[in-house]
Amino acid sequence: MVIVLCTVPSGKGEEIAEKIINTRLAGCINIISNVKSIYHWQGKVEKDSEELLVIKTRKDLFENLKDFIKQNHPYTVPEIVEIEVKNVNQEYLEWLINETQKNV
Repeated sequence: MVIVLCTVPSGKGEEIAEKIINTRLAGCINIISNVKSIYHWQGKVEKDSEELLVIKTRKDLFENLKDFIKQNHPYTVPEIVEIEVKNVNQEYLEWLINETQKNV
């Protein structure tokens, strides 16, 4: 299991999350609203209001998920960060595997 973090413009999180869930590339996605992001972009410091997607999926689906996000994300360079999970509730892991296997 891995967790993938991805920021999206405010108001776009649910749309992108539903597309990911419908493709079975993830079992669950949390949307954290009111995220303030400050970053360098094209020589300037930018400040944006965003949402953070916390995406739970299988490690072997990460590349497909990353490609899917790139194709469906409004940003030129979307944030897509994979975090490996060392320990997880076994029943939750089994549920996640079952839900994402339906994508194959």
